[in-house]
This record gives sequence, structure tokens and C-alpha cells, in this order.
Amino acid sequence: MELLYKAQTRFLFHSHIKIKLSAFYEESIFDELFAVLEHVDKKYNSYQAGSYFDIINKNSGSFVDVDEETVNILNQAITISDFFNGTYDITVMPLIRLWGFYKDEQRQIPSIKEIEDIKKLVDYRRIEIDGKKVRIEKGQEIITGSFIKAYAVDCLAERMLKLGINDAIINAGGSTIMAINNESHPQWQVMVRHPQTEEVLFKLNIANQTYSTSSQAKTFVNIDGKEYGHILNPITGFPSANKQVGIVSDNCMIGDMISTALFNESAEGFLKKIDLLSEHYNIQGFMLDSDNNIIYTQDFR
Repeated sequence: MELLYKAQTRFLFHSHIKIKLSAFYEESIFDELFAVLEHVDKKYNSYQAGSYFDIINKNSGSFVDVDEETVNILNQAITISDFFNGTYDITVMPLIRLWGFYKDEQRQIPSIKEIEDIKKLVDYRRIEIDGKKVRIEKGQEIITGSFIKAYAVDCLAERMLKLGINDAIINAGGSTIMAINNESHPQWQVMVRHPQTEEVLFKLNIANQTYSTSSQAKTFVNIDGKEYGHILNPITGFPSANKQVGIVSDNCMIGDMISTALFNESAEGFLKKIDLLSEHYNIQGFMLDSDNNIIYTQDFR
């Protein structure tokens, strides 16, 4: 029997987010589902005026009141940052601004002195949490871009399961794809493409898991004819030279944070870090390095 589906796509988190589920459901279900994403966008996206993270940023140097969810999100991010010794750091925004990602005028490569000066502001360990109060140091700025869309998809998947939806797929801009499966439809297939050539690298069959990917191809600044990607190494202050990282895991937010963090690893470091992470999380993945070499974990293929 051929399974029938219906889908809707809406624009949130600077991405087209597509929800596909059984045709059995009324169209009105999409309003309820997208409302979950809209709630996360409004409350926790650092780009949204009035969100908890926007308030933290605008009041740097002072404690601000937040909710329990903000504290939970921060604690998860800090855990991943601790594991990677700061090569993943959600206070990297001043460095991103320095490289010209939010400028319209002529950009130039920052000087070593400029980078070293700005790096003094980039340190997740200076995020203070006191109950439901949070403070970052004066001049610091948190960016939620590496995880907030994925966190919203986790919230959405949780709502769908509560509603009894057990056969669906959520594609959040291609960078976060959550598969929900049952016995009649045991898996979804995800095509993984080269970020520049669009060549198919892998065909993944995933079930009740998420595929998270980070890439330098679509978000970059052009300085003197050379493209510099948006994923920066907070330790060196420079963009990573790798091209793509893909992670299959059980949790979208964890998968997205890890895929970003692994971007700053060498091939050897990538495999070592995933091996260590596997003690805590169910993950597999691959890396496409600057020379188009594909490195992948033992069970990924």
C-alpha cells in the first residue's frame, strides 16, 4: 500500500522549514505545529528583539531574569563547549562581527591585533548563571545560530509524538532533518550532497533520528575575491577551512552543536572526538575537509 503524505513549508529562523506528515491529518494541524517553532523563535532566538537571549545581550554586564528553559539551553551549550575546550563557544558573536558578517561596506581581513583584542570577549566560561538570572560580561554577545533552530525542531518533534504523529519528517533548511517513523514506514531517506558541487555524497536511511549538518558554502564573506566561511574557530579567531560536517544523532540540538564544534577539528581530531562523544551520545558522522577528503566514523556507512 502506498503511503500518502501532505506537507507545508514556512519561513522561520532565516530558513524554509518543511513539515511532511500523513495525509490523514487536517490542514489545520500545520498551524498548531508551526506555532511551536514560532514560540521558540520569539522566546529564544538571539536575532529576535525581546527574546531572552536578546535581553541578555543588550544588558551585558548586568544580571537579567530568564526562564528555566533559557538556563537549560545555556547549560547544554556550556557542556558541549567544555568538552571541546572552547573551540565551540556561543559568545563568538563579536568575532563574527569583526569578520564583517553584518556589514554592508567594504570588508577586509582583520589584523592579528584586532582578532586578539576581540578574542578577549569570546569566553563562554564568563556566562554567569544564578538560579534564573544570567549575566554575560560587558561587551560579550551570545549567538544562538548554531543550535536554536535545531532546538525548535526537538520541541516540535516532542509535540508531534504527544499528538500521536508517528510518521513524519521535518526539514529545517537542510541543516537539521528529523525523521519520525513507525512500523509501516520504518525509515526516511536523506540525500547528503557536496556543499559546492551538489554531487550526492551519501544516501542516509534514518529512523527516529536526526541528521545535522554544518557547511561553509552558503554563508560567507567575500574579501578580495576569496570566500571566508561563517564558522570561526574561537581559539584562533579565523574561519575553519573544512567544508562540511554531518552528524546522525538522537537529538537535533546536540547534533547541531556537535556538527559546528567538529568543524574546527583535523581529520584525526574529528575521529577521536566522536569516539569520546559516543560514550555520552548516540552519534555517527562524516567530515569533508578543505581538500575534499571524506572522513567518516566506522558505522556511518
